Amino acid sequence: MTIGFEHIENIPKLVKDFLKKDLEGFQNKIFDLENFRNQIAEKQSSYSDDRRKILKRIIAEQNFGLEQTPLSSKQVENLSVLDNGNTFTITTGHQLNLFTGPVFFVYKILQTIKTAEFLKSNFPEHNFVPVFWMATEDHDFDEIDHFKTREHYYEIKGIAGGDVGNIKIDENFFIQEFEKEFKDNLYGIELILWIIQAYKKGNTHTQAIRYLVHQLFSDYGLLTVDGNEKELKSQVKDIFRKELLSNQLFETTKNQRGFLEKEYHKVQVNPREINLFYLTETRNRIEKINSEYYILDTDLKFSEEEILNELENYPEKFSPNAVLRPAYQETIMPNLAYVGGNAEIMYWIELKDYFESIDLPFPILIPRNSMLFLEEKIFRKIENAGLKIEDFFGNFAEVINKKILDNNGIKSLLEQKEQDLIHSFSEIKTKAGQTDKTFVNLVNAEETRQLKSFKRMKKRLLKAEKIKQSEKVEQMQSLFLNVHPGGTWQERVFNFSVFYADLGKEWIAETYQQMDVQKSELIISPI
Repeated sequence: MTIGFEHIENIPKLVKDFLKKDLEGFQNKIFDLENFRNQIAEKQSSYSDDRRKILKRIIAEQNFGLEQTPLSSKQVENLSVLDNGNTFTITTGHQLNLFTGPVFFVYKILQTIKTAEFLKSNFPEHNFVPVFWMATEDHDFDEIDHFKTREHYYEIKGIAGGDVGNIKIDENFFIQEFEKEFKDNLYGIELILWIIQAYKKGNTHTQAIRYLVHQLFSDYGLLTVDGNEKELKSQVKDIFRKELLSNQLFETTKNQRGFLEKEYHKVQVNPREINLFYLTETRNRIEKINSEYYILDTDLKFSEEEILNELENYPEKFSPNAVLRPAYQETIMPNLAYVGGNAEIMYWIELKDYFESIDLPFPILIPRNSMLFLEEKIFRKIENAGLKIEDFFGNFAEVINKKILDNNGIKSLLEQKEQDLIHSFSEIKTKAGQTDKTFVNLVNAEETRQLKSFKRMKKRLLKAEKIKQSEKVEQMQSLFLNVHPGGTWQERVFNFSVFYADLGKEWIAETYQQMDVQKSELIISPI
């Protein structure tokens, strides 16, 4: 079964409005065949053949560097057409989480692949290549150094502060515990061999994730790209220069950020005046103070002339932050659409005016689908409890309260008497208007006082019934944790190994088949 995002309470209103075409200026940037037709024409006219050749060569060098893992025929085919003028990419990206991190990593990549296949079936004269953008330049190691299964929390050590992609693996004790957990599963040995190969000592986290992505998605033709390359960054020197000299991203997003703050009371990411880092052994923010450029938390500083010379000669030392990275990505690739989580979509929405200011086509945005896999026995328990799966994606505390008081005679009587009271006071107030104002005020105050008594009685009734029906309350709370382990969405907690261990690539294929790329929805499936 599926639940559309528009029916899920905690999907952000901004994302819902975007999907409903209620967000002014973005109606042509949602999933629609005519929008894609226009996007193809716009990208085709703005993306040069030279950039195609560079991108093809860089991706080939990066992907052919995989040890003992030759490219699949589908990958070779996709790579071979990258420099054709009628080839376009569909992209998603993610951090280099240990062993891929939460399972939505898999879902967003599968949706990217399926979107490319869908477009090929509708525009057969063009080629569409799915690409995974590796966030190799992130420096928040504590965000990526772990993953969780049903049984264990796994963590790896590393020296934080620099770009995480180049951190080398010098300890992998977590693998021993992983082996114990999965050695008896049907596809456990396959997972164990993958984790041993990916996280062998001396590998970088970039190599580890590229290897794992290849094992999972090579048959689907997915290519990976690491943007931490001098030749690729050379293409965005002008963008970086404007960022250093005129704070272009910060200035051009002011109106949209103001609108989002006013209408939605939230701006997903607040850009800085300069949205660039400087790479040495560590990755540090660049900040302009008076007329000089300081590399924070280091002794380095540059004059304007010096930092522009540094950019000209060593563009690889400059690293875009999360809000500037989209412009880098869209400049170096013939990209049509980005598949991302809700938070990603919301910060992309901030950037449309900035893209226009640098004359760069803004991509179609695709909020990724969510997945929930539950055992058959959990579905039966939910049904036996008189609940629906939709109940778990709203205010579940209210659902419990309602179930506890279902068919409660005292509750019905209280509600009936409360309505009688309201009706009686309504009659009194009609007549009271014929007397002086002080009497009307007395009647209103007395009504408020007596209605508060009903509210207190209903609250006490609920508390008493919860004690009386404590077993039923505990059962519903337990079911909630089956659906939301740790109190949050399953896909944000468990690693893919939880599902892959018993089903292998059949699980990947089944997940792929269940996705409808034209919709943004939660897909709920038995496992």
